[in-house]
Amino acid sequence: MTASSNETIDRVFGSVVGRRAALALGARTVAGLTAALGAGAALSLFSSLAGCYRAPGTGRDQLIFFSEEKEMQFGIEAYREVLRESRLSENPETTEMVQRVGQRIAQAANKPAYQWEFAVIEEDKMINAFCLPGGKVAVFTGILKVTKGEAGLATVMGHEVAHALQRHGVERMSRSIIDQIAQLGALGAAVGGHAGGGAVQGLLGAYGVNVSLPFNRKQESEADYIGLRLMAAAGFDPREAVPFWERMSGCPRTMIDKVCFRSHQSIPEFLSTHPSDVTRINQIEAWLPEALQYYRGSNAVPPPKVPYRPLIGPMPQAS
Repeated sequence: MTASSNETIDRVFGSVVGRRAALALGARTVAGLTAALGAGAALSLFSSLAGCYRAPGTGRDQLIFFSEEKEMQFGIEAYREVLRESRLSENPETTEMVQRVGQRIAQAANKPAYQWEFAVIEEDKMINAFCLPGGKVAVFTGILKVTKGEAGLATVMGHEVAHALQRHGVERMSRSIIDQIAQLGALGAAVGGHAGGGAVQGLLGAYGVNVSLPFNRKQESEADYIGLRLMAAAGFDPREAVPFWERMSGCPRTMIDKVCFRSHQSIPEFLSTHPSDVTRINQIEAWLPEALQYYRGSNAVPPPKVPYRPLIGPMPQAS
């Protein structure tokens, strides 16, 4: 891969919402190569570079173009850039709490290759947190109004750390490359008068239908599932994840999607990048019995002697 391509990837990964921004990578890094080689040759080339992986903890097949070493390099550089452009919290109690919860989640994650760092970014309007590859974690002060305490914070940090452990960022970047090549090839066939099923699928993919969005929802559910196990192994009650997501929804569980709803909930779930609030909570409740097997009580300091380990197996589907 060329230096300019790597610089593009670095910029994409440097975004605070890098997982979402990564979907634009294919158009910027692949269009020139595809035009030069043709869609079929370009797809063959990238497929030969791809690695087939199984997602730790769920056993889901993954197609990833980037080595874990390169991915961690992305994360470190992006994290430094984010911190340079952000105002860090000067509240010692908040900073200490994030460090304390983060270290417990990190120990449960059992990822020796990661060099964990935790930061609190002073931005009350940003209800968000992220974990970049290499264990680079940041929490925005806005989300602390929703977490309400250590268990809620552990829910958020477990979820975000799970995204990094499952390599969701580079997986989506790799998928976007494949999607872009397929779309360009399909559009080229359509222009040449050979539009068939492939062209139709390419056009649908260009709008995110049947391609990217279901994949994103799968990653979000996977992060919920792994995150529950992480917070439980770190000594935080995974049952506290349910009230946290209720608070995130903005209304009591029994009223979600009825007379109490957030503005974005009018969007049908099949066109959403995240599970609906009801779906998410139902899945979490279905996974709680398994997560509770990792839980040894809130007084476990340091975390339990047997931390979460990525056991390969299919992720249970909530009924």
